[in-house]
Amino acid sequence: MVLQFHPWASAVEAPFWQVLTQRKMDIFKLDDSVKPVLGYYSTGQQVRVPGKDTTVALPARLCLGPAAFPDPEDSELSGPTRIPAFTFLAPGLVKNTNTIEDFKSIDKTALFKMTVDQIWDDITSGRAVLDPSLLNKFLLLTFADLKKFKFYYWFAFPALQADPAWTSDAMQEVSLVWTPAQTESLRLQYDQYRSQQPVNQLGFFLVKEGREAMSVARLQDWNEFFAGCDPSEIIVGFADPSSLDSHPGWPLRNLLAMILQQWKITKVRVLCYREVPGKQDISSSKLFAAQVASYSPTTDCPKAVGWEKNAQGKLGPRLADLAPLMDPARLADTAVDLNLKLMRWRILPDLQLERVQETKCLLLGAGTLGCYVARSLLGWGVRNITFVDNAKVSFSNPVRQPLFEFEDCLEGGKDKATTAAASLRKVYPGVNAVGHSMSIPMPGHPISSQSYESAQKDVAKLEELFEQHDAIFLLMDSRESRWLPTLLGAKMKKVVINAALGFDTFLVMRHGVGQDHAYHGSSGSTPLGCYFCNDIVAPTDSLSDRTLDQQCTVTRPGLSAIASAMAVEMMVSLLHHPEGVRAPADRADSEGDQEERTQQEKSGSALGLLPHQIRGFLSRFKNLLISGQAYDRCTACSDAILAAYEQEGFGFLAKVFQDAKHLEDVTGLTQMKEESEDLDMEWAEDSDVEDM
Repeated sequence: MVLQFHPWASAVEAPFWQVLTQRKMDIFKLDDSVKPVLGYYSTGQQVRVPGKDTTVALPARLCLGPAAFPDPEDSELSGPTRIPAFTFLAPGLVKNTNTIEDFKSIDKTALFKMTVDQIWDDITSGRAVLDPSLLNKFLLLTFADLKKFKFYYWFAFPALQADPAWTSDAMQEVSLVWTPAQTESLRLQYDQYRSQQPVNQLGFFLVKEGREAMSVARLQDWNEFFAGCDPSEIIVGFADPSSLDSHPGWPLRNLLAMILQQWKITKVRVLCYREVPGKQDISSSKLFAAQVASYSPTTDCPKAVGWEKNAQGKLGPRLADLAPLMDPARLADTAVDLNLKLMRWRILPDLQLERVQETKCLLLGAGTLGCYVARSLLGWGVRNITFVDNAKVSFSNPVRQPLFEFEDCLEGGKDKATTAAASLRKVYPGVNAVGHSMSIPMPGHPISSQSYESAQKDVAKLEELFEQHDAIFLLMDSRESRWLPTLLGAKMKKVVINAALGFDTFLVMRHGVGQDHAYHGSSGSTPLGCYFCNDIVAPTDSLSDRTLDQQCTVTRPGLSAIASAMAVEMMVSLLHHPEGVRAPADRADSEGDQEERTQQEKSGSALGLLPHQIRGFLSRFKNLLISGQAYDRCTACSDAILAAYEQEGFGFLAKVFQDAKHLEDVTGLTQMKEESEDLDMEWAEDSDVEDM
């Protein structure tokens, strides 16, 4: 009967596609030339069906794993470490196209013929005798869609066709042909052969039968090994990936072509070597005789077959959609941006997602406000978030602050800033989240001589962080802790968003950048104030001598999330305003004039109204949009304060930390208060005269 063969079934491991992706990005780039690749296979096996007295034949799989691409320092004959134990080498060629159009339109016939010609040349030149693994050469055509993690691929396993075809008798188990002693001798001899030969020799070998003992040798030892043997005694063995009882595996086709071409043998006994890995069991191996009717010497390459069929049983490529497996971080990037891109595509074409994404945000405070602000920033696709806080996670925090867990409170509590950053990276690995555990020096909080240097370092670090970031959120739990950041924000003209909470009220505001005479003088606009512009006193120590309820931020639980969300939305709206940090305030509200609101929406931020301050009242579920001007005697952003800081540096700050009233002296508030007191006295005297 005509000899038929069990075709290969490709089995590509997911890590192979990861390696291909890396090679494409870092090495191949636009180079689509053919590259070497290493596959492997094991001998065929049949597995028993659980609960039934039947077995199922496993497919003859040729596998590609993470080590498929040889390293530059590897030799041509790769060592055993390149493929798993009890497997056999199959060298191949891969051509990765740059576009799906190239993949579809490429001349596959020419690629296949190129591979067939290489196999035939290896046979006729004798290279395949020295390196039998070349008989297993295969071709892989791919296209890697790196955006969607989809991989289109098509395998070809070229096999030379004999004309006339080989015929064979029935395949028999070795136990029916050889004695148990001969079978065990064969196993021992092959194990010894495996331990002594390089990996490229293991898939094909010679066998000589003895009454008690068997011998195994390399193909290149044919003449010496079979010297004096009758042709009927010649046995050629190969590691058979087939598990079928009636069909040998695909590698035998090219082996028979080489036997016919090299040694002019038209009849040969074939050993299909099949083993159970690690169990010293070769009982499933088969033996049969193959023959061909005639042989005519030729140098012409025979015809070949070998393109793999797809899952539908037709000649065509396959698709590996590995989005769930490939790169979770890359998938997260796509998923995070999906909703934002849909907003831009469908609703708001002017949405500047890239600008928002590239904005580096500094969060001063990693408490309830800080945690909620950070999560909202992630929702907007912000990739750089830095926390500053000097506190540790306490047991009351996790229920109100979503970046902390109960375990963070144990053993005295972890640092809030670094823990919040680590938690944020768990939420989204693509974020560059960093935490700094440090204090912010405050007015009215004297620094001792021992802590002077430490305070100086904290100020220097804070200045550095301000320089490195684009938007600063003030999310602390005291008034005076906001003073130095307000000063630095005005000096560096940064986007500063302030959020403060009461029991059922909140304030969210964006700071102006001081008087900014050069800009506002030419534009005629009014500079907006900062958090301290409405005060006529310097911020003082509000943290000492506090009762328990004063030591905690006592608010309605939902208030922080509302204020935090509005703070982030205000920043994003500000980024979309053509005047940026100097954008004027929109004041229209639900009770205002519709025409005024329409005009402001048209000329302002692409996201709508951009107020200066939002004052919310949860008890009435109402928000008010308020605007306040910059105060020329402000203790944080006035020209006098900025000039004093510019001239004296940390020396000026040290005076403020020792005595907050120094701010009133510098800004002229002290003099104004004295003049006000004199005016009160004069009016009182006049009143007395009139009464008399």
